[in-house]
Amino acid sequence: MSHQTGLAGATWDALPPAVRVVRRPSGVGASGSRARGHAARPAAYAMPALVRPSETSQQSRLSPRVFAGLVRAAEFALVSGIGFLTAYLYVADFFRQYAAALALAGLAAVTVFQALGLYNMAALSAAHRQLPRLMMGWTATVALMLAGVFFLKVAPDFSRAWLALWYVSGAVSLVGYRAAVAALTRRGLAQGRLTRRAIVYGTGPACESLLQALDADPHSDIRICGVFDDRGIDRASRTIAGHANLGNLEALMGFCRRMPVDMLIVALPVSAETRVLQLIKKLWVLPVDIRLAAQASKLRFRPRAYSFAGTVPLIDILDKPITDWDVVVKWVFDKSVAALALLALAPVMMLVALAIKLDSKGPVLFRQKRHGFNNELIDVFKFRSMFVDQADANAAKLVTKGDPRVTRVGRFIRKTSLDELPQLFNVMRGELSLVGPRPHALQAKAADQLYHDVVDGYFARHKVKPGITGWAQINGWRGETDTPEKIQKRVEHDLYYIDNWSVLLDLYILFKTPFALLGGENAY
Repeated sequence: MSHQTGLAGATWDALPPAVRVVRRPSGVGASGSRARGHAARPAAYAMPALVRPSETSQQSRLSPRVFAGLVRAAEFALVSGIGFLTAYLYVADFFRQYAAALALAGLAAVTVFQALGLYNMAALSAAHRQLPRLMMGWTATVALMLAGVFFLKVAPDFSRAWLALWYVSGAVSLVGYRAAVAALTRRGLAQGRLTRRAIVYGTGPACESLLQALDADPHSDIRICGVFDDRGIDRASRTIAGHANLGNLEALMGFCRRMPVDMLIVALPVSAETRVLQLIKKLWVLPVDIRLAAQASKLRFRPRAYSFAGTVPLIDILDKPITDWDVVVKWVFDKSVAALALLALAPVMMLVALAIKLDSKGPVLFRQKRHGFNNELIDVFKFRSMFVDQADANAAKLVTKGDPRVTRVGRFIRKTSLDELPQLFNVMRGELSLVGPRPHALQAKAADQLYHDVVDGYFARHKVKPGITGWAQINGWRGETDTPEKIQKRVEHDLYYIDNWSVLLDLYILFKTPFALLGGENAY
């Protein structure tokens, strides 16, 4: 499943391969991202002083699409529930036909409301303006039910008085429900909990026009966090349509690494194809949706060719992987399976801990700093496999076969990957996923070069949460990475997983992992 659409689909061949072995000057990271820990960031990566703390707080947020889905589910339950309640109270002989009819009516209601555009954020936040469409949709739903019972010749089985009572009580309930949803939506938008955080790259008339159009929509779920331009540091204090210009492309990369950003809008005309492609080469490693402002071009396409930020049309370039309901599904999958795995493997983990304690002095667990989602630094738990006085927290030296730093128990648990079991606690803490690109140690090297100096686009593997196991591991790319080709292959497999994620793929990888461990020859 590719995440490349729109303009990118037509010009992607012009971009460099996702992964290739390159030689860079020392200290330069992949695709403009020099993440070797926050302390090593250049000044351009600092949070711009013009951004207010209230706009950059890491408060909990809910995807607008997930929120709309919850509203649909509740509306389905409301429509069906009111019908059940009135039938139970009014109809003496409550029978099976009512249950089937009301379930279908609830499904018909949310389908009709969806067709009328009643589930976008603008509609959800302004219930009074949508009242005529809401009533039209509800009337159409009841009319569909009446038509169904007539053509199926089951009309005598339903009480006409009950249908009238259900119609009236359903209308009243829907109006009240939508008023409550509108209040909740407006509050969520005002607090930033239901917004998509966006930044804009580009200046000039195209950028100014885009910002004015976004600001003119009071019900839009887009919140502009800043504007960036690569044509001069001296413009950093300039404001464009009331928004601060926060710096150049380096500053943009740093902002996206430090702040929760959902969308990057490029306000450049389609005619500036060379510049757009140069931007994509650098920005595709970020975990954000990349869009091109459609109004920056005189070209006009069919409405279905666009995505929309409120009423503003955008051309899709790249999509952030694993978003909206996929995030919810993966979260539930990770937490439930990890909890069951901890219960099932608790005896094994206790035996490993005891063996480590008896074999050598020191703590049972070992913490190691690694890069997580969006290059965030996390502490990854492992069972200690080295002597305490020879532990290598940053993995500056590659572990090789017969490495004297590894204990007797350590050799066994590294070979069988039992040392990775404590990472189930990282999954429960939300720092890791069960399946995903393996997080590498900060100073891990291939042929004496840091991984991100060897592989172009290396940090694209951080567009999703890292995992305990992954597609690369079950395909033989596990363990020692002593050559550039090995880390290249590992990253290629990680990017394949990101582009093709599904729950079924996660299940397949988990199923194959034990067999890959038994047949593995590269782990020391």
